Amino acid sequence: MIPGVAADFSADALWVSAIKAVLIIVFLLTSVLFAIWFERKLVARMQLRPGPNWHGPFGLLQSLGDAMKLLLKEDVTVTNADRRVYLLAPMISVLCSLLVFAVIPFGPNATIPFTDFSTPLQLTDFPVAVLYVLACASIGVYGIVLGGWSSGSTYPLLGSVRSSAQVISYELAMGLSLVSVFIMAGSMSTSTIVESQTSIWWFVPLAPAFVIYIISMVGETNRLPFDLPEAEGELVGGYMTEYSSMKFAWFFLAEYIAMINVSAVATTLFLGGWRAPWPLSLINDGMFNTGWWPLLWFLAKVWLLMFFFVWVRGTLLRLRYDQFMVFGWKVLIPAGLVWVVVLAGFQYAGLVGITRTQMIVAIVVAAAVVLALLWLWPQKKEPEPPGGTGADGGFDAFAGGYPVPPLPGQSLPPSPRARRSVAPAEDAGAATATRVAPDAVDEDEETR
Repeated sequence: MIPGVAADFSADALWVSAIKAVLIIVFLLTSVLFAIWFERKLVARMQLRPGPNWHGPFGLLQSLGDAMKLLLKEDVTVTNADRRVYLLAPMISVLCSLLVFAVIPFGPNATIPFTDFSTPLQLTDFPVAVLYVLACASIGVYGIVLGGWSSGSTYPLLGSVRSSAQVISYELAMGLSLVSVFIMAGSMSTSTIVESQTSIWWFVPLAPAFVIYIISMVGETNRLPFDLPEAEGELVGGYMTEYSSMKFAWFFLAEYIAMINVSAVATTLFLGGWRAPWPLSLINDGMFNTGWWPLLWFLAKVWLLMFFFVWVRGTLLRLRYDQFMVFGWKVLIPAGLVWVVVLAGFQYAGLVGITRTQMIVAIVVAAAVVLALLWLWPQKKEPEPPGGTGADGGFDAFAGGYPVPPLPGQSLPPSPRARRSVAPAEDAGAATATRVAPDAVDEDEETR
């Protein structure tokens, strides 16, 4: 048994690990096919249309038909591409996405049907398994970056650069959200973290960290409203623009497997893993946490998070890139840092014997001091916006010799056409006032 790991893999032979690995790959591939159908069907319902309903029952074979279409399409390679890197990039993305599920526990020990052999429903585990997950996600972005760079085209390169900046910023926020789980569970082993959630799931006491992780996982997987590396409206497909046939399918496959990966990590670290929800976990001494029930609970939680992905896609619009980066660096990362400091302070205070009442009083006093400092802090004057000033005091878009859009706080003067349309109206109003004035004077004289 590995020290610091709750699961026991000592009885697993090499053939058992090989079968588990094959089953994980089959599970991921079939889950991607189902996820594509699931997303199309759900978005169609949100948009009041039927969605896939022709091929197979309820349109379930539509995803399989699309996969076969990509497999049989003409494979085009760009002339100016770096051929080796161009072919290697999608393989890197797919391989890294497949590696994550090696440390995800599907359930506790289970007996293989028709045998007496019992094994954990997990391929492997080790004391720093969550760091392994973050490492796989970080390396996976190399496939996107190299794919955009090796294509020899401008828009794929822009998409790959966006992706690298996106992963750096949002992985920092994601890592900070996971630190709070490490503090509470006292381990980075996935099976040990699941065991630590026997009495309470970590998303309840660590709600701020859970919210930060949920937002970060959407940004990490390049999904709406954070799909800036693709951004079909401005980058024509982004880093995948120059890919076709199965090379494009590999990128597509990696994206959906990444969605399943981050959903499985959220389930394992925050939602109790394979454990049954309360109060079902209390029935008959936890009968719903034995047998094959844990596998069903795990899959239900993962697909609940997949529903959240689709719901967000069908609801929100894409952000601008500057808004996206400001949100990551100025909101999520500072919030994650503050939460880790507060949680570590609570843990340390509990170790040295400080009561909960004393901690609450200290937090209230500290919050009051911070608010007072923010209130008394001298406000900086807004700098003058760049650009010249027009004849009517508005923003001159041509001050630098070429047109630039107005920044926040600036306004363009009305166009010459608008001025010409306003002038006749003003003249007509003045003429009406001139005609009305004498009549008003006569009425006043008659009244007098």
